[in-house]
Amino acid sequence: MIEGMKAPLFIRPVTENERHQIKSSLRSKDGFVLRRSLILLASSRGERAPAIADELGCDDQTVRNVIKGFNTSGLAVLKASSSRPHRLRTTFTDEGAMKLKELLHRSPHDFGLDRGLSTLELAAKISFEQGIIPHKTSVASVRRALKRLGTNWKRAKHWITSPDPLYLQKKTHETT
Repeated sequence: MIEGMKAPLFIRPVTENERHQIKSSLRSKDGFVLRRSLILLASSRGERAPAIADELGCDDQTVRNVIKGFNTSGLAVLKASSSRPHRLRTTFTDEGAMKLKELLHRSPHDFGLDRGLSTLELAAKISFEQGIIPHKTSVASVRRALKRLGTNWKRAKHWITSPDPLYLQKKTHETT
């Protein structure tokens, strides 16, 4: 092996019971379980991760992840776990969330915008521009920050108004 190269990664020795369970998983209707079973069997035969990946049409990092998973947790690697992050990154600090709430009580005109209604997208943009948050963020992040504060966001309604002094009468179809 060339100096500086890592040794190829293979699964640990498989017990007879594990081999039987892996082989029975080859009949699974679930593609996830089937692919992982094929990876484990190929690795147990001494095939390297890139060759297994080419054979199965997946990324070689996927193969290495399965092998490492088997080596640490055994057959549990055949069961799909949640791909959801364990913790979502919080864009708004508690102080930032309070500033966001205050920002939503102000008119967009206060920030030099030519519109009267705030949106969550606009709140995200202004939060970044005002230095409340260090980078641009999504509407979902703004919504989560408001939820942490116990604040509900309701979309503003457009009300039709007119400078006509008889507007209300005309609107309600009252005639004099």
